Amino acid sequence: MRTDTPQTIRLEDYRPPAYLIDTIELNVRLAPDSTRVEAQLSIRPNPALEGNHGPLSLDGESLKLEGLELNSLPLANDAYNLDEKGLTLLDPPREPFVLRTYVTIDPSANTQLMGLYRSNGIYTTQCEAEGFRRITYFLDRPDVLSVFTTRIEARKSDAPILLSNGNPGEAGDIEGTDRHFAVWHDPHPKPSYLFALVGGDLSLVREDFSTRSGRPVDLRVYVEKGNEEQADFAMDALKRSMVWDEDAFGREYDLDVFSIVAVSHFNMGAMENKGLNVFNDKYVLAAPATATDADYEGVEAVIAHEYFHNWTGNRITCRDWFQLCLKEGLTVFRDQEFTSDTRSRPVKRIQDVRLLRTHQFSEDSGPLAHPVRPQSYREINNFYTATVYEKGAEVIRMLKTLIGPETFAAGMDLYFQRHDGDAATIEEFIACFAQTSGRDMSRFMRWYNQAGTPEVTVATFHDPDAATYTIELTQTCPPTPGQPSKEPQTIPVLFALIGPDGNEIDAQRTDASNLSGEPGLIELSDTRQTLTFAGVRQRPVPSLLRNFSAPVKLKDDLSEEDRLFLLRHDADPFNRWQAAQTMMLDWLLGAQRNAREDQEMGAPDSIVAAIMVAAGDTTFDPAYRAELLKPPSFPDVAQGIVNGVDPDAIHAAMERMRQTFSATQGAVLDEIRASAEIDAPYSPDAEQAGLRALKNAALALLASDSSDAALDKAQAQFDSADNMTDRLAALGVLVQRGGNRGSQALKRFYDDFQRYPLVIDKWFMLQATVPDADTLDAVRALMESPAFSMRNPNRVRALIGSFAAANPVAFNRLDGESYGFVAERVLELNALNPQVAARLLGAFRSWKTLEPARREKARAALEKIAASDGLSRDVNDIVTRSLA
Repeated sequence: MRTDTPQTIRLEDYRPPAYLIDTIELNVRLAPDSTRVEAQLSIRPNPALEGNHGPLSLDGESLKLEGLELNSLPLANDAYNLDEKGLTLLDPPREPFVLRTYVTIDPSANTQLMGLYRSNGIYTTQCEAEGFRRITYFLDRPDVLSVFTTRIEARKSDAPILLSNGNPGEAGDIEGTDRHFAVWHDPHPKPSYLFALVGGDLSLVREDFSTRSGRPVDLRVYVEKGNEEQADFAMDALKRSMVWDEDAFGREYDLDVFSIVAVSHFNMGAMENKGLNVFNDKYVLAAPATATDADYEGVEAVIAHEYFHNWTGNRITCRDWFQLCLKEGLTVFRDQEFTSDTRSRPVKRIQDVRLLRTHQFSEDSGPLAHPVRPQSYREINNFYTATVYEKGAEVIRMLKTLIGPETFAAGMDLYFQRHDGDAATIEEFIACFAQTSGRDMSRFMRWYNQAGTPEVTVATFHDPDAATYTIELTQTCPPTPGQPSKEPQTIPVLFALIGPDGNEIDAQRTDASNLSGEPGLIELSDTRQTLTFAGVRQRPVPSLLRNFSAPVKLKDDLSEEDRLFLLRHDADPFNRWQAAQTMMLDWLLGAQRNAREDQEMGAPDSIVAAIMVAAGDTTFDPAYRAELLKPPSFPDVAQGIVNGVDPDAIHAAMERMRQTFSATQGAVLDEIRASAEIDAPYSPDAEQAGLRALKNAALALLASDSSDAALDKAQAQFDSADNMTDRLAALGVLVQRGGNRGSQALKRFYDDFQRYPLVIDKWFMLQATVPDADTLDAVRALMESPAFSMRNPNRVRALIGSFAAANPVAFNRLDGESYGFVAERVLELNALNPQVAARLLGAFRSWKTLEPARREKARAALEKIAASDGLSRDVNDIVTRSLA
């Protein structure tokens, strides 16, 4: 079996489509093993192109062609070519024409879960990025926008619910048969990747909604039977998202019906298909007994994200897949703002930056680094990355910071007005803000075109005699694959100078010719820039990169005393938290070096005590106090190591830090834990969620010494919890620290929740993330469980994905066994579901940073995959780039 080597697609080679498809009428006759799809396409040569338009090549994969008609007449065999990539009309008419195709597909055999598939008894589609070609022959590219009318037919007993995009039309029984049909029409032209179809035996939760202008909308959430009571929160989140988008961006919904369908077998989190969003049920189902506060927040955020795509992705789509960040980065920014307004803005910012640093910074520093808008790709499915999503959102945030909220809002309004109904580009998007701000955005565009995480180095100088204070900033960006050298980027640095009394100094700039004149903003646009302030008689402490105003690594010259001062006095919540994180990280980096050299690791008692004072301050939001109690992550530490990452040494240092908290601040931690108890019925609202987060962060640190007293508290919480948040937090402590207690609690947890698949995913995940070399054996054993299936993406992510991506100790076993195990699973999944296989392979993204012994074993595992026959495009692309 040959390897499917992907062809390199380049942005510079983009050409407009030679043909356009104005309308498509689909007639889909659903059957488990042989679904028939009739498609009538109204096609015309693209009037924007001159001369002979040449052959018409329609994309198509895994289709069996049954018939082909041109303008109602059968097409001669010598008038077209057919191969595994599609259908080509050799000499199509020069005038508008109608092409009708008849194909059959096998949804039950579609384990890739791309195109139309049938899994768990439900017909579902996933067409982004290139799945529609697995349903029928089409110009499967984002810049071909068509009006879709879809007729669906099925046995009533097999699929009593029939759904597609747009507004519902005619529906009914088919006389003399056990079948029925439904017609859906979407009046808004859209690309094929936004097509959706669902058929199955589903339950419906529905409510009415009225837009600001008075348009009635029928809101529907469809779930699998028995899950109805877990859909109420999703419905509430949808309604709040619709109101927020009207208030914040002036965007109203534009169809008569908005439907969400939750299915258990889905490759992605969710998909924004026009008017019919298909979701992994992980991001729809929520009830106090089965969902954590994080689950509720995830449901809320993903519901909002997919709904916001109605304008930033659907009404305005992307011209080509290189512009993916135009819809994804922008919409992530929008859902971040929604959550910030709904919950705690400082906490949301901290959470987003944690995610960015853990995932995107790691991606930027490895072999898979790529720009926010890549210049080439070989498999588009592999560019749904943290760089496109999270860094893409940070670029939008920087834009707003640079031009100000009012000008940014005007630019968004212009974008919606100018490009509604278009397939747009990044240049067209940025041009709207250039117009409203009057700024030259050419340098800002480098954020879209250059890979890597910039590093900003800061040096400060105070001259008490001259009463001046100087800040010198230097920016660099390390080489990344294909980009050995980088040009300076526009970096907004929000800042303040804080005087000895803890108040901000209003100092006058004396040299600001090349800097932004906005108060509190340094616009770093050259390799090196200097800013001087006059009238500063006493040395201030600078608060730099406030609210994390740019996705960069900051290297400043602040002392530990300065950071302790910021922790006590900085009015910017993010930088107050950052001061604590930096002090802990500095200690962890030193401690892991000592661990590698078998030296004693001194405990950071003064730092821990200062953090505990801040965490105990009841004037702060409980959720914010919880963030103060969370040490830096493993990737945070790993990214600060230059000469080879030793995962065991990092883990030892992190354990020592946690134990220092427990040993020196145990009484305070227990007091915080007890003070955060809630004497009220469970609610997923921000206030209660913050208290639970604080309580469980304190419990995790308190139990880090594995003392009987702490484990007793965890056991009591597990036994008495009335919600999944507290139950799972306590179970995590018992599994990680409690030995036999953990084993007993796991058995009880499984017995109590075995009928809830999403909860059993948590059960798998907890066992897969125990930081112990023996965890590999446990994972192998769990794969034999009747509850595990390699065909279920959620199960694979919960067990194997968690082991590989969220357990650096066990995955990076010194003997390399875990690398080989994951490589075997990648090859197994390669034949079943290449997308899931490729994402699992992403666990190796930082392999080149490991110390030599592990690095060579990781390389061997990757080379084994690369040498295998029959690799999919998805896996071949990732492994080739990883080894480059």
